[in-house]
Amino acid sequence: MDIKLDPSRDDLPLMANTSHILVKHYVLDLDVDFEHHVIEGTIVLFFEPGDKLKKQSSSSEVTCPSESNEVHEFRMLESCHTPVTNTGTFSSKVGYNDITICGKRERDTSVEDDNHDNREQASGIPSSKCCFDTGNHGSENFLLVLDCCDLSVLKVEEVDVAAVPGIEKFTRSPQLMVVSEELRNQIVHELAALPADRWREQLDYYAHCSQAPGCGELLFATDTWSLQIRKAGARTATDFPRAIRIWYRTTPEGRSVTWTSDQSGRPCVYTMGSPINNRALFPCQEPPVAMSTWQATVRAAASFVVLMSGENSAKPTQLREGFSSWHYYVTMPMPASTFTIAVGSWAEMQPEACSSDGLAAERAFLPPEADFRYAGACGHMEYPCRFQNVSTTTQDIIPHRVFAPVSFRDVCQETLLQLIPACLSAAHSILGTHPFSRLDVLIVPANFPSLGMARPNRENTGHVSDSGASVVKHGLNPEKTFMQVHYLKGYFLLRFLAKRFGDETYFSFLRKFVHRFHGQLILSQDFLQMLLENVPEEKRLELSVENIFQEWLESSGLPKPLQRERQAGAECGLVRQVSTEVTKWIRTNQRPRKRKRRENKEVFAKLLPDQLVLLLERLLEQKTLHPQTLQSLQQTYRLPEQDAEVRHRWCELIVKHRYTKAYGQVERFLRGDQAMGTYLYGELMVSEDARQQQLARKCFELTKEQMDRASAQVVAEMLF
Repeated sequence: MDIKLDPSRDDLPLMANTSHILVKHYVLDLDVDFEHHVIEGTIVLFFEPGDKLKKQSSSSEVTCPSESNEVHEFRMLESCHTPVTNTGTFSSKVGYNDITICGKRERDTSVEDDNHDNREQASGIPSSKCCFDTGNHGSENFLLVLDCCDLSVLKVEEVDVAAVPGIEKFTRSPQLMVVSEELRNQIVHELAALPADRWREQLDYYAHCSQAPGCGELLFATDTWSLQIRKAGARTATDFPRAIRIWYRTTPEGRSVTWTSDQSGRPCVYTMGSPINNRALFPCQEPPVAMSTWQATVRAAASFVVLMSGENSAKPTQLREGFSSWHYYVTMPMPASTFTIAVGSWAEMQPEACSSDGLAAERAFLPPEADFRYAGACGHMEYPCRFQNVSTTTQDIIPHRVFAPVSFRDVCQETLLQLIPACLSAAHSILGTHPFSRLDVLIVPANFPSLGMARPNRENTGHVSDSGASVVKHGLNPEKTFMQVHYLKGYFLLRFLAKRFGDETYFSFLRKFVHRFHGQLILSQDFLQMLLENVPEEKRLELSVENIFQEWLESSGLPKPLQRERQAGAECGLVRQVSTEVTKWIRTNQRPRKRKRRENKEVFAKLLPDQLVLLLERLLEQKTLHPQTLQSLQQTYRLPEQDAEVRHRWCELIVKHRYTKAYGQVERFLRGDQAMGTYLYGELMVSEDARQQQLARKCFELTKEQMDRASAQVVAEMLF
């Protein structure tokens, strides 16, 4: 059933029936087409039945509230063996990959759920060839539900894993005499159950199985939020094929990827963290409980670099006709929402060999090894865990790469590369073993939504159906992206706890917590409960999980401890220094503009960036600041060269006091720091100043096509 939602206020549905069947591994094989703004190819999913195996009567129940009684027509596309005519498709595979989209591909303009009801429009295959109606037979079969949105699904088929050479080692028989559904399912089960020390062999066989031929097309239908798949005769999840291949392509309007340009003006594409996670990039199981591994082969023109959230530092393999292939994988089971991809003409900066002298100061603060290495087995599902490897537990700096637009190459080489080793070493000193073997750092485009990584968590944010489907509260409300209150409260709560218990006790707990819960899904309650259990009783008086939640997370306004800390903050030396500088600026602003004789100028102290933010916030409280004062502020602190937080406050001052000479700086901020500029649009409009409103509309017109979709929607509502 299709669920019609109002994106301005509704929850985000997680439709996958994870209680009945779980994806254990994904194999993606994709081509990136910058000409048509699509990513297309195949994804092979390997399954295991879930904990709650039920007949179709329960597994096909509606998983989210809906008033619709629409019944979908399940369809099965005929194989089409017309040769590829579009040179933009450059799959390097042979053998199984011989089914192509018929007809010349055009830019896919289908939206929402149109791509499943009109196959001729969605896939280019004439509707007279492509389908038959299963009538009432579908009600007898198990229904696989995957989270899916803004995708053109072209075909779904079962994969004949038994056809892979050497696969008989995963069966009870030395030879495969009779191939059956049960045998294929047994092969996938045994493959998924391989021990962690055979992870490389497991990945190799997953790859071989993903290239095996199909052994029967499956019935499928899509609606706005899901892909639904059946196999005739498969009445339970246990009967359903354990390996299926889905042929699909993204749409240019898909909400999981952003097609844009980097700061050097070169085309690029990257995944977004919100609002719908990866379901518009590939069909998947979005609920975080669906932990899986993956591997992906991505092809693009040779001028592009492909980066992914994999564990390996992939290098390109050159293909024919000027294209390259990149392969990434992960061996740690994680939610599908953690899958990321970025493709662009990035320049790579290579770090120099780390000098022991350069990190001597950081290593001096390393705690004794015994503080963060604990005996005992891990609590997560089995995978090649770095916490069980002595050499990796003592590795304070993991291998890392930095990628950036060409125009940022020099500044990244001079600044960022010098900071990363110290940051990695500091993280290791506090948290212990790095959970991953490497790190890639990418300078993202200007329209990257900085608060867009708020992905669904394990918290029960809505009713969870018997099938495992649930919702993310207000997940489709674009304004929620810009609500920072919960982030700020969480930050100050952690600061409060660290101050209450002391750094030594708090950091020691953090190391224990990371070691105990690494590789697992956790709740805030888990963190707080363990913390209170690991601190002396005299330090946790009047503290409990319940009252912390009530005071810090569930009540509006500033928590009382934070109010008391704010009042005591006036005694802080750095704050007192800012107060002194504010007094100087107010005095400067009050002096007559025309002086009869030369007066002694104020001498202003050098301030840290955080102090500058506080200074500008204090000055924002002033009713009037003269243009000369604002000009002096800009020159004294070189404000246009400061970080985004400082420049944001500076732009607020410009707007409030209508400092027209600096309007160009506001325009540069709105165009170059789009994720942070949303609030400024509102300030420009509420001023009711014609020139400021014109500036806001001009900036929006210049950036709206590349802006993050949620940001563009919120700004448009402000302007029009």
